[in-house]
Amino acid sequence: MSDKLSRDAVLLSAVLFVVGWGTNVSTPFLVLYKERLDLGNNATVGIFVVYVLGILGALFLAGPLSNRLGRKPLVLPFTIISGLASIVMIFGRDYFAALLLGRLMLGMASGAVLGVGSAWMLELLGPGNELRSAVITTVVTYTGFGFGPVVSTVYERFFDAPLVVPFLIHALVTALVVLAFGGIRETHARNPEASLRTKIGIPPNARRTFFLVVVPAAIWVFAFPSMGFALFPVLLSDATDGSPVLLAGMSGALTAWGAMVARPLVNRIGPSRALPYGMSMGIGGYIAGTTAFGTGWWGLALPAALMLGAASGVISAGCLAILGGLANDDTRSQLTSTFFLLAYPGMAMPLIVTSAATLIGDSFGPSGLTVALLGLTTIAIGAAILASTAAARPQPSTT
Repeated sequence: MSDKLSRDAVLLSAVLFVVGWGTNVSTPFLVLYKERLDLGNNATVGIFVVYVLGILGALFLAGPLSNRLGRKPLVLPFTIISGLASIVMIFGRDYFAALLLGRLMLGMASGAVLGVGSAWMLELLGPGNELRSAVITTVVTYTGFGFGPVVSTVYERFFDAPLVVPFLIHALVTALVVLAFGGIRETHARNPEASLRTKIGIPPNARRTFFLVVVPAAIWVFAFPSMGFALFPVLLSDATDGSPVLLAGMSGALTAWGAMVARPLVNRIGPSRALPYGMSMGIGGYIAGTTAFGTGWWGLALPAALMLGAASGVISAGCLAILGGLANDDTRSQLTSTFFLLAYPGMAMPLIVTSAATLIGDSFGPSGLTVALLGLTTIAIGAAILASTAAARPQPSTT
């Protein structure tokens, strides 16, 4: 039984990895799309963040649908969509609309697979493994996030057709993962009577923990790394001494792999204490990235990316572990989907910052972006204080 369970978890990890990989195949190429299609800053970061719309739509429906149909009938088709999205992205090298469509499809895949997959992983590992499940899910997903930029950057550096072949590679590997998908054990029986109404799944005596601890921290799970992936490399592309694609790829990889800090740190200090640590790392990353932009010292973008990724991994693993202890079998998928529903809008943070900079530019001139970045950092500090203060208080029992 243990061997079978281990094989199930490994196969599901492969699914989470390949979906995370697909999300960031295009990230190092934002500067290439900007030049090739003559895009402004807003449109360029919009390529990265548009998939938030797909994520939100999938998260609204994924939890209730998986409770009615089971985990496998939801995760399988959306894994296939991840591979198909890479094919659509190939056409995006010449058509901006195709870029947006591909990113929208990737959002749908990420929202469904990562939301339901997190609940599925915990059910495969069994009760009492909430922290272990959260760390495995976080590590595997962020390894996929970081693998995409590395493959794309290395390919662009040494081979031809970088806006085509890396996407074909991802689509092919996704097809192989799908072929092995049938071996994963279903953990949630089909229930035709299950409601399709979207519910947040919060037990009544856990509401204080959810709203005062999880909610203030959730959006920073992606608000921190999205800046390392998408905004800072774009803003600093003209300041680099070498290839802007290399800077973007290194930033993307460091952002994702910085999440590996979640494994030793969250296991050592526990999920509630991990939240203030994670928020502090993210704030440090914002400060370093803002300094890099303000001074032109583009090298600071790399430690900024590492801190932003580490922050994301620590906060994600901490929140998922807290939620795993709050939920039961009937509410787990709904609650994890709700968490990602709160977290994924943070992917829009680069677009929010550039839009805010445009609005305040009339008053502050060229320093509009700096003002927007400093304002965002101030908001993050306030959220850190709120979440950390609430997490330090004794939590009510949810059993």
